[in-house]
Amino acid sequence: MFLDTVLARNPALLRAAAVLHRRGRIPPDTYVLDLDAVDANAALLAAAAHRHGLSLWFVVKQLGRNPEAIRAIARHIPRYAAIDAADARAVHAAAVGSRPGNLGHLVPVPVRALPELLALRPTAVTVYDLANARAVGRAARRAGYTQDVLVRLESPPGTGHPGQEGGVPLTGLAEFAADAERLPGVRIAGVTAFPCLRADPATGQPAATPGLAHARAAVDLLAARGHRGLLLSAPGVTCAATLPLLAAAGATHGEPGHALTGTTPLHATDPGQPETPAYVYVTEVAHTLPDGRPALFGGGFYARSRVASALLPRSGVRLPVAGAAAGHIDYHRPLAVPAPPGTARTGDTALLAFRTQMFVTRSTVAVLAGLSTGRGRLTGLYDARGRPL
Repeated sequence: MFLDTVLARNPALLRAAAVLHRRGRIPPDTYVLDLDAVDANAALLAAAAHRHGLSLWFVVKQLGRNPEAIRAIARHIPRYAAIDAADARAVHAAAVGSRPGNLGHLVPVPVRALPELLALRPTAVTVYDLANARAVGRAARRAGYTQDVLVRLESPPGTGHPGQEGGVPLTGLAEFAADAERLPGVRIAGVTAFPCLRADPATGQPAATPGLAHARAAVDLLAARGHRGLLLSAPGVTCAATLPLLAAAGATHGEPGHALTGTTPLHATDPGQPETPAYVYVTEVAHTLPDGRPALFGGGFYARSRVASALLPRSGVRLPVAGAAAGHIDYHRPLAVPAPPGTARTGDTALLAFRTQMFVTRSTVAVLAGLSTGRGRLTGLYDARGRPL
């Protein structure tokens, strides 16, 4: 999906990754992360958001909650959106001084984790229902303060993602607000929905989803009830190119994730996007099938990756990657066609670039710093949850 973009915009990353693997410095099933590019992307996004009057909360799940990447991003974007409790703990441990902007972004904060995570004093906690709001209020009262909450809106039919269901229906928001306004320990501070923007998979062009219109209507409803200074966090394809759309829609916050690595759908179709592609997946030829198709070691292939092809740098051959059935286990991934004779040997390096969520893989994450100056060096190896190896 992104191999052409990486070849055009960051070929040094591909070369460095191939060398690291060939020399045995990294194993197959490794994402190599260009730390300089992540840093530059964060700086670019922060500046662009400032120009449009928006605030940003960064997201790092897709980076494997990598501590080096977190520190680089936090230098430019000091607040983060934690999709779950593990996210919050990882960012808090990695970036001293970074503060949570939004906790419970995609997964509500577990009741028993609330005292620990509210002690981080988040700007807001996302709540999915009244019971969730009550739990936040009880924990905040015990801590001696009132916690601002964002109301998570239920996605309009057909617009959400499987496994991410839930939230307050727009039609039930007035009733929810009437009850939540009476809860001690919480204050309605705004709304959030996901996804608010989506890119067309064929063209990469971004557009607002019905969820963004719901969020805007929710803000208007709450304002009519007397709530002031309301936040509207509108995650989904947050990048430099979509910030004007968010600002025009009345959003106050974006939540960049894949923009930090230059891997939104826009970047797959348009190498001219300002963010630089910042990771590549490195694996190797594990064996050859009887029909002549090479099979690559897996572990990092993501179901929604839209992976297209693999580059075998020793021979320079580029071959399409076979699709995978829904029930497959990611032990290895065959290529779609036989390799020309001598071009794909067992142990050969394979380079791929596709959309991923590193935190749901079993991959190694290798961090490479200094690449932008021509003095790239491997600074660390981590697991997919950000723990050093």
